[in-house]
Amino acid sequence: VLMFAWMNREALQKTAELGQAVYYSRSRGRLWHKGEESGHLQTVHEIRMDCDNDVILLKVTQLGHEPGIACHTGRHSCFFSLYRHGQWVVTEPVLKDPASIYK
Repeated sequence: VLMFAWMNREALQKTAELGQAVYYSRSRGRLWHKGEESGHLQTVHEIRMDCDNDVILLKVTQLGHEPGIACHTGRHSCFFSLYRHGQWVVTEPVLKDPASIYK
């Protein structure tokens, strides 16, 4: 799992049309094409829905760096902290300084 993001109907429609991930930014109140600022695009291979019809899963290839950077912290995944022995441990390195990604 690379990341978790919100999607509305329009974002889902754009994602299907473009073959690239488009999400809905609740803080900005607008659609957000993943990688529009960073260049770290997501090519969509499959769009799946869960059994309750309320969660969409995108199977993607993360572009823009090797390995791809999905997280705004400069890491491959947004899920870089692991709960181990009663505390949170960072398990993934920063691949690129976020200050150099978002100028």
